[in-house]
Amino acid sequence: MPTPLIREATLQDIPLLRQFEQGVITAERPFDRTLKEDPIEYYDLPLLISSPDSHLLLLELDGKPVASGYAMIEVAKSYHRHTHHAYLGFMYTVPEHRGKGFNQLILQALTDWSRGRGITELRLEVYQDNQPAIRSYEKAGFSKYMIEMRMGI
Repeated sequence: MPTPLIREATLQDIPLLRQFEQGVITAERPFDRTLKEDPIEYYDLPLLISSPDSHLLLLELDGKPVASGYAMIEVAKSYHRHTHHAYLGFMYTVPEHRGKGFNQLILQALTDWSRGRGITELRLEVYQDNQPAIRSYEKAGFSKYMIEMRMGI
């Protein structure tokens, strides 16, 4: 297998990133009946690419992007010990390359970037029924923290 290369996303990657985004939405739709009908978008990609407080990465094999993820520095709640944390999102691997550890490589690169910015806390959200994603994040060192509850009325 070729050596994976991790690089920062650019504005020229937006069409491909929109395809990845639809992959995320398709994967998450079974877990969230509150999502609108397609077409929808989750991410402000130009902001994630251009903001100095975010880091959007692509993992490539032979020059072809196959995985993505971002970290964005956010202000923590005033009652937390840390003043800022990095929120991680857009963790996506194309189906034919899942299970090869690419998500872990992206997570490590985002962790390293966050640590380099003085961040000591990483946060992310995952649907409670998305067991494959939960296992992947737990393998990377994340632990369950809080459950968000909802009620339609």
